[in-house]
Amino acid sequence: MARRRKGTPVHGWVILDKPLGMGSTQAVAAVRRIFDAQKAGHAGTLDPMATGILAIALGEATKTVPYAMDADKVYRFTAQWGESRDSDDAEGKVTGASPVRPSEAEILAMLPRFTGTLNQVPPAYSAVRVAGERAYDLAREGEEVVLAPRAVEVFEARLLAARPDSADFEILCGKGTYVRSWVRDIALALGTLGHVTALRRVALGAWEEKDAVALDTLTPLRHSPAAFGYLKPLATALDGIPALAVSGPDTVRIRSGNPILIRAALFARLQEELDGDELQGQVVYLKDEAALPVALAEIAGGELRPFRVFNFSNP
Repeated sequence: MARRRKGTPVHGWVILDKPLGMGSTQAVAAVRRIFDAQKAGHAGTLDPMATGILAIALGEATKTVPYAMDADKVYRFTAQWGESRDSDDAEGKVTGASPVRPSEAEILAMLPRFTGTLNQVPPAYSAVRVAGERAYDLAREGEEVVLAPRAVEVFEARLLAARPDSADFEILCGKGTYVRSWVRDIALALGTLGHVTALRRVALGAWEEKDAVALDTLTPLRHSPAAFGYLKPLATALDGIPALAVSGPDTVRIRSGNPILIRAALFARLQEELDGDELQGQVVYLKDEAALPVALAEIAGGELRPFRVFNFSNP
């Protein structure tokens, strides 16, 4: 007999405004305790020195984490000029100094070089794996960490304020972009050194600051029905994925993990939902007649083949 999971079967997303000084794992544990949830995870780490949107998945919403992690992100941050750190942020050890301070005009002229597709080397203190180990674990043990550059996308970069020794920026970027690396690299291009002193994630996919709740607001609501007012539906992480309603025997088959044939009526609905795009290989979000999530499925070989089935039954 399978062992019963501890906690309550809670399903959905909590968009937390993570406070300064708290790690992402610690934040997930705090939210999980508040809801007494059986299962929890998060979509994209925020370092302890960072604040802002940390999307925390509970229960079956953990199956949608990869889609939230793939979403575009907006960060606001402060770059301090004239000093490099081994972690590329204010928490690291000083590794170099420069008397050069870029002007506002120089910064603005440099921004186009730091938008678009960039080859970026992640910070040594990062979650990137090196021979199975996290880079930050190796760096903390004093080992030299050499990481390969990777292509990342910065769609927009704006200078918000410029001061003699620092500047505030906002960037819209894709998955895998490190703000610390961006600051390090633009500082070098400006003929100086730099590191991040403040960092805030203000958007993740469709979620914005207005959607986020402070931990101080949630904590007094522990095990209270009022906390569920801050729980967002599982499907909010699937914004942008075509949705399709299924019914009757098709719902039963999909919920059992079995494919269904794409018959003429279903084919017409898929074509309409996908606006004429090529169907083969497309991922579709399936819901039942009550709009409850059923599965994520791929269109292949004339069938809808589920690969993530949502199970809302109690264990």
